Amino acid sequence: MLDEPQIVQTAAQAIAMVRLTVPRAEIQNVMGPGLTELRAAVSAQGIAIVGPWFTHHLLMDPAVFDYEICVAVASPIAAAGRIQPSVRPAMKVARTVYRGGFEGLGAAWGEFNAWVAAEGLEPAKDLWEVYLAGPESSSDASKWATQLDRPLLP
Repeated sequence: MLDEPQIVQTAAQAIAMVRLTVPRAEIQNVMGPGLTELRAAVSAQGIAIVGPWFTHHLLMDPAVFDYEICVAVASPIAAAGRIQPSVRPAMKVARTVYRGGFEGLGAAWGEFNAWVAAEGLEPAKDLWEVYLAGPESSSDASKWATQLDRPLLP
């Protein structure tokens, strides 16, 4: 289910994002349209998306998702409606890759967070999910891959 976790130093990256705060039950209704809106706004500015899309979860509340849908961009975008320019900061993260359907992400995070704690690492409050392969690449959920990044405090 999880690849062997590792500690990685990331580089800063220009991103475009849309922030959403929704009840947990609404996540499936807003994720796709939000990603479509984001990609369209970036494309309309003639800026290249570099790499897979991802989410930045700011609030860890079981009832509410407070998060940003993001794409890395070749150069900074101009704000356009709900779409905002931002930067994914350089940071030290604990990282693993979960392989399987999205419904297993909660359990994967639980297992990964247990590893982080067992290693004596202190995580920040936020987390990042990078969607390396999903429904757009295969109808077989066992082939899906989601990178889990947990920022670490110094």
